[in-house]
Amino acid sequence: MFRIGVDVGGTNTDSVLLDVRPEHISNTKTRGVIAFHKHPTTNNVTYGIELVVKKVLEEAAKIVGRETIKKGILSLTIGTTHFINAVVQSDTSRLAKVAVLRLAAPYTHECPPFIDFPPQLEKIMNGYAAIISGGLQIDGRTINPIVELELVEQAKQIKARSLKDVVVAGVFSPLDVLGSQEYAARDILKRELGEDVNIVCSRDVAQIGLLERENASILNASISTFAQHTIKGFQDAMQRLGLTCPLYITQNDGTLTTAASAARLPIRTFSSGATNSMRGASFLAGVGLGEGKGKAMLVADVGGTSTDVGVLLPSGFPRQAAAFIEVGGVRTNFAMPDVNSIGLGGGSRVRVFSDKITVGPDSVGHHLTREALTFGGSTLTATDIIVRSGTVPGFGDPEKVQDIDMDVVTKSKSAMKRMLENVVDRMKTSPDDCTLLLVGGGSILAPENIKGVGEIITPPFHSVANAVGAAIANVSGEVDTIEVLQGKSLPDVLERMKAEAKVKCVEAGAKAETVQVVEVQVLPVQYVTNQATRLIVRAVGELGVPETVHVDLNVDEKGSANEAEQQVESDTEEISGPSNTPSKEEERIDYETYKPRIESDVWHLSETDLFFIMEGCGILGTGGGGSPYPTYLMCREILRQGGSIRIVDHTSLPDDAKIARGCGMGSPSVGSERILGGRPVVEAGKELAKYLGVQEYTATICDEIGGANGMMPLITSFYYNVPVLDGDLMGRAYPLLNQVLPAVYDRPNALAPCGLCDGDGNVVLLTKAKNEFLVETLMRTITTEMGSSAALVCPPLALRDARDYGVIRTQSQAWWLGRAVAICRQKNNLKSIPDEIMKLQTGCCLFVGKIVNVSREVRAGFTFGEVTIANLKDDELEDSSNHSFVTGDVDEHLVIPFQNENLAAYLVKADGSRKMAAVVPDLIAVLDSQSGSHLGTQMCKC
Repeated sequence: MFRIGVDVGGTNTDSVLLDVRPEHISNTKTRGVIAFHKHPTTNNVTYGIELVVKKVLEEAAKIVGRETIKKGILSLTIGTTHFINAVVQSDTSRLAKVAVLRLAAPYTHECPPFIDFPPQLEKIMNGYAAIISGGLQIDGRTINPIVELELVEQAKQIKARSLKDVVVAGVFSPLDVLGSQEYAARDILKRELGEDVNIVCSRDVAQIGLLERENASILNASISTFAQHTIKGFQDAMQRLGLTCPLYITQNDGTLTTAASAARLPIRTFSSGATNSMRGASFLAGVGLGEGKGKAMLVADVGGTSTDVGVLLPSGFPRQAAAFIEVGGVRTNFAMPDVNSIGLGGGSRVRVFSDKITVGPDSVGHHLTREALTFGGSTLTATDIIVRSGTVPGFGDPEKVQDIDMDVVTKSKSAMKRMLENVVDRMKTSPDDCTLLLVGGGSILAPENIKGVGEIITPPFHSVANAVGAAIANVSGEVDTIEVLQGKSLPDVLERMKAEAKVKCVEAGAKAETVQVVEVQVLPVQYVTNQATRLIVRAVGELGVPETVHVDLNVDEKGSANEAEQQVESDTEEISGPSNTPSKEEERIDYETYKPRIESDVWHLSETDLFFIMEGCGILGTGGGGSPYPTYLMCREILRQGGSIRIVDHTSLPDDAKIARGCGMGSPSVGSERILGGRPVVEAGKELAKYLGVQEYTATICDEIGGANGMMPLITSFYYNVPVLDGDLMGRAYPLLNQVLPAVYDRPNALAPCGLCDGDGNVVLLTKAKNEFLVETLMRTITTEMGSSAALVCPPLALRDARDYGVIRTQSQAWWLGRAVAICRQKNNLKSIPDEIMKLQTGCCLFVGKIVNVSREVRAGFTFGEVTIANLKDDELEDSSNHSFVTGDVDEHLVIPFQNENLAAYLVKADGSRKMAAVVPDLIAVLDSQSGSHLGTQMCKC
């Protein structure tokens, strides 16, 4: 009984043939590996896969016999980035135009589909977009039902443009377990457009986060036809090889999907390499997943160009990253492995200077056997250093590296050791020594001992761990539903859900005795009284042996693999993965030398200014205020459509100038889906102006500079055609309306009269209230009824009040903070971000660590919870010398309770005792160490 695994990497395509019978996989010397093969990745990926599979079949036939192999192949599993490379490379021959129907009206019009696509990709993919009736509130209520006549009309528009790929994305569609929104719309469109049209429902692609889920769905739809052609090519290759077994593709989360499913949702397969590597390493090392002591361990995959280090959890799956992932410059929210990469590989260039020696980050990559000294080339590489040291006999030609001075060897090995120790330390969340599984063709670079590592395991066949991981990948089954728990026991319901997930896993092909539950999420549905709760349960198990073997040809017959690909074995293709770097448009600007445009004391904002302000507002949001990213996109769209956004200082306006206010009110959890624009704010503002008899405004100002609200006056200033006053009314973000400074100082009309607009035709005016706190209570209650998100406009202020009882120049402050982050990011110097911020602000870096626990719930219009961060030792930091920390105890954790915004920071010792490190009005911000951007409370996850 054999399984074949293939992994297509940037340098090599690896294949392996495993005998999965228990007596073979328990063999510590072979782990069931019968044959393996490595070959440089070819320009035609399908050809390369066919080549390496053919090689392992030939090698295996020599060992166990051709007939045995022919009859015993159970499956072929492929891990490849081939589908997404079309996006990364903006390949017009492989990308199709897409029609997008967003079920959201009357919401999100100011933030339309494709708004954050790179211009080049938008030009390629944007075939048509419309925002129509539909969508859900956060509590599951319908915003508006879908309208069949509206969908029929949209089908006519799509048909007129000859578009064959369609995305349907609805607000909060992941909560639509009944299928009354996206699925119902899909069925109507199928009826009108025909079965040959590919329709992607966003809830099948990703989870909460409208823009990110919609973006991923667009990418998926655009590459679907190419994916179908490619998978058909894979299957054609299987037939040429005489394979009659099922074909599987590995997904980003480390589980298998059928060829037909991969053709339908290829976006889920674009980055499975890291997961395959970790699971392959664990399998080869004989580590029981989910068994034994249940301890996590690190996996380091050292390749030709880079080293990737990740954490393998006791469940057998990688720890997930918290940050958003960009694919070809498009922001998505996939659950991706938390992998830290450094520029150290077998092909890393070694440079000798008078005072130091550097290794990497650039590499000769797949040209190692041509350019390295030990292979007759002229470039000094990390591999040459190892060959010269004599620690790997039989590798390369030692005679060709005899001229390398041993002092260079010693210093180079020290540099490589230090690089590995730093990246390993950054991935640890415990001060205890860890176990490290070392795999990859470049693992010869690793020293025998690494600080912070108690045991290094280099398993057999470590150079093809990725392919092994693909071969032994698991099957999953998931239940995602909403249960009414009133009168029920949650543990009993969870047990039923777990049983259902296990059944689904077995139905998908898993061996029943290997199935285990690896994920349980309990998410209370907000603002309901019947205890409705969303439950997500995921089970995984080993792929079973099918009763009959067959060729899985359930893929549309739309042609063979891309005929434009030349089958040239010698050509190689650099495979690019997901990117967290800025777009090319951003990279063209040197942030350090950039100067804003100020004319006659008026600051005319550019896209770069908006980018800086967005980053700064996120930091000043102290975890709340909602993500400023959608607001930034809407501001940027104003500029791209020829509009102007201006900021003025308070010294440029008369004391009696009328300053318009406006902000979003509600839970940040809503803002990621039902995106609030500036028009509802202006609508509420105009109704309030009528009541007050105000004819015109002189400028706009935000009630809080933190989060999305910090950029809201930039949008409303455009609609009012007035500038923005450089300042706000609290200097940060706070959860309560009555915490704005004019209310704190008990200024007349600080909060009332005020107006509230839901953007769906409803405006409420509160003309009088007993006190400021009651204004907060009443408007919060109405906001909750409006779906926990509404536009609030408080009475306008005279310039003198905004100046004397507000915080001046906070837009400028946000700009400076964002600029500091952007410069560090552009220089790849993320570790210096806290220090650069402290040069602008009085404060300190409290903690550097890893989020290990998050709890949250929404009640009474607020998101409550706390974040726990585990500490790291000084020698676990990339460069601890630049920071000043409040804590020096490695056993301490930092616990941050929040109510929309971060409220306090407690240092908690191992014995449970704690001390206050910071508390409001201190501004407590959490930054993502991988990008430098803020992490809102709604973005934090383990």
